[in-house]
Amino acid sequence: MNTPDKNRYENMKYARCGNSGLMLPKISLGLWHNFGGVDVYENAKEMVLQAFDLGITHFDLANNYGPPPGSAEENFGRILKSELAAYRDEMVLTSKAGYLMWPGPYGEWGSRKYLIASCDQSLKRMGVEYVDVFYSHRPDPDTPLEETMMALDQIVRSGKALYAGISSYSPEQSEAAFKILQELGTPCLVHQPSYSMFDRWVEDGLLDVLEKYGVGSVVFSPLFQGLLTDKYLKGIPEGSRASKEHGFLQASQITEDKIEKVRALNEIASARGQKMAQMALSWVLRDERVTSVIIGASKVSQIEDAVAVVNQPALTSEEIDKIEEILLG
Repeated sequence: MNTPDKNRYENMKYARCGNSGLMLPKISLGLWHNFGGVDVYENAKEMVLQAFDLGITHFDLANNYGPPPGSAEENFGRILKSELAAYRDEMVLTSKAGYLMWPGPYGEWGSRKYLIASCDQSLKRMGVEYVDVFYSHRPDPDTPLEETMMALDQIVRSGKALYAGISSYSPEQSEAAFKILQELGTPCLVHQPSYSMFDRWVEDGLLDVLEKYGVGSVVFSPLFQGLLTDKYLKGIPEGSRASKEHGFLQASQITEDKIEKVRALNEIASARGQKMAQMALSWVLRDERVTSVIIGASKVSQIEDAVAVVNQPALTSEEIDKIEEILLG
């Protein structure tokens, strides 16, 4: 059993998630990549333990994280049982259902049958009695929104999750979902959208809707799958996400235009004494409506760099304007 650092809460900052009693760390750890069955278990364990030592209490999972699907939850469950079992109440564990998880008509999207079955499977894989947040991972165009939200409500009422969340819903879909959940008596705690300098759709109404309904936001892909780092400034390195067949970032997404912008942004970061990745996190966190930012990591040093951001100076209005100029250029 691991003994966590007794000073683990000293350097992390925590923010209230929307209009709720739950505080989340400004930096959360996502287990989307590098924690699956194809990855090195010892490295995954080391990253989880170091994250917890640095004050990261929020670990973000989903049924299909791996590969293979389900293996990230299994590995996390193994780490929890062997190293951190005594600290479950100091953690916020989240899972989701929405993407393809098993074959046949009940293995994806937003039906009551799929969400509840998937939640049960996730709890078994992680070896826990409940998750803190259970999400509808994506909107389902063919299932009534009421059905999906009633499933989330039931999951919370049955004690399998403490809070309900949604991910990747548009502003209009989000507003409709929030209204239904409010009527059911299980208000939505959090929305999980993608957000980065290269992916700004949340600024077109979503953050306003979240503010209106008192819903927090935990954003993912703040580094645009690693592109907003210094990693690709000289081409595609071996072992990077873009070089992996099963990775989400494809080499075709790394355009010369984007690389030029990252080079220019990297100069601003250097002048601030930050790495490019750190400035990308500072930029996402400049809006107070962003409760927390989920980082992915393939090694411990990336987690340490990310956590350092919470104690680095916030971006000035001049820096934000310069960044805007580069992004719009």
